[in-house]
Amino acid sequence: MKGGGRAAVIEDEVAAIARALDAPGGGGHAEAAARLTALRARYRARPADFSPDLVDRLKALAGSLRPPRPPSVPTLDAARAVLRELFGHADFRPGQAAIVEAVLGGRDCVGVMPTGAGKSLTYQLPARLLGGTTLVISPLIALMKDQVDAMSRAGLRATFLNSTLAPEERRARVAALRRGEVELLYAAPEGLEASVGSALSGLGLSLLAVDEAHCISHWGHDFRPAYRNLAGLKDRFGAPVLALTATATREVTRDIAGQLGMVEPLLVTGSFLRTNLKLHAVKKGGDGPSSRDAILRLVKARRRQSGIVYALSRKTVESVAGFLAGHGVRAAAYHAGLEPAERERVQDAFAAGAVEVVVATIAFGMGIDKADIRYVIHRDMPRSLEAYYQEIGRAGRDGQDSDCVLFYSWADVAALDRMAGDDEQFAAMQRRQSRAMFRFADEPGCRHERLVGHFGEVAGPCGDACDGCGLEPPVTSSSAGSRSLRAPSGRTPRPRRRSSRGWPGRTPRPP
Repeated sequence: MKGGGRAAVIEDEVAAIARALDAPGGGGHAEAAARLTALRARYRARPADFSPDLVDRLKALAGSLRPPRPPSVPTLDAARAVLRELFGHADFRPGQAAIVEAVLGGRDCVGVMPTGAGKSLTYQLPARLLGGTTLVISPLIALMKDQVDAMSRAGLRATFLNSTLAPEERRARVAALRRGEVELLYAAPEGLEASVGSALSGLGLSLLAVDEAHCISHWGHDFRPAYRNLAGLKDRFGAPVLALTATATREVTRDIAGQLGMVEPLLVTGSFLRTNLKLHAVKKGGDGPSSRDAILRLVKARRRQSGIVYALSRKTVESVAGFLAGHGVRAAAYHAGLEPAERERVQDAFAAGAVEVVVATIAFGMGIDKADIRYVIHRDMPRSLEAYYQEIGRAGRDGQDSDCVLFYSWADVAALDRMAGDDEQFAAMQRRQSRAMFRFADEPGCRHERLVGHFGEVAGPCGDACDGCGLEPPVTSSSAGSRSLRAPSGRTPRPRRRSSRGWPGRTPRPP
């Protein structure tokens, strides 16, 4: 065969390879690979039959047969660079690096880290490095604007979609999302069942971050039915899932992973031991001051400091807030029965320091980014140790000493039983949790040791950070340092230890 004939045959083979590669569904790739192998052998035998143009075309066809290279995984060093440049932090806090590394590597992860440990950074930082859009599921509609504003100031392209938006604004944000202009999108679980879900249709997501993930578990302390509908998100978007919470027992952690369809998730658990929180419990009743009067004394002894008072019912919240305000305290009520505009006003005033103390139901607190809350008072016993830990965790996020005073009685247990609802399994769980909470308040021993033990962490007695270890009852009068609350009946406080760090039992404050 003359040279021209050989060239024509090779041209026909090249055309056949191109046709095979264009076959629907990739069905011709095997044929194309076989023809290409034959041409390679022919080239090695007679390279002169292949013009430079033919060689270039064959190289291009061979490239089409290779599987696409996986995108490069951002390194932890790259994450540290973004941490410094975008967020202004020198290095990660404990637990953050392990979570970020897992997320960047495409692995599902559950992060159980106490309030103030910097959970939000574990999805905000990957949002920049992964590209595309990171979806953050959060129950905190009232706080989404603050979170988006903070991220925008840091340099992240962030937005939110929720029921507070006007139709035209929502359309503009959805359009920006589809143009690939949004790195970080916040949405509530309820929104995914409606308009937000349709806006995300057909959109590829880089990461699914579920904040306050304990809300998905029936065994958690704040179950929300809408969270159950997140179960199919991983399959729907094909993205890794990061679940974050401040409070989860082993049982709740397993339920979170199962409900979200996680595959061999990495579990990262931070330490729950926070000895800057000074824990006290005071049994209501007897011949001491009423809880209302005692709360007034506690608050007045801490003037110009920020604090939260938690109560079980909206009626009690309104009553205590009015009582404090009537005695000259800058106090405000916060509960789910208030109009959204009023809740936002209280929240903003508290963040700015215009309100000293917020009296609230559990509707207040999740996601509050205020580092200098100096005290948390429970006028009524919380319904579980998980709820108690999350609520006291809003104090002292700056690491400074903060008082946590719990008022409790068996009447609180009875009230919680009445609030348990008709679901017998759920009610039985609530009864177990409330009784465990009562035992924590009423029995002797180190509170920190027992509290972290509830979450599976082993620690010895704190030494000087709770009334069970000899910490003096909290001062309740600014006029005389001797007025203080008494410990529960049957428990006599031991003499307070003198710390080698300076003042008894206190970490010296910086000058």
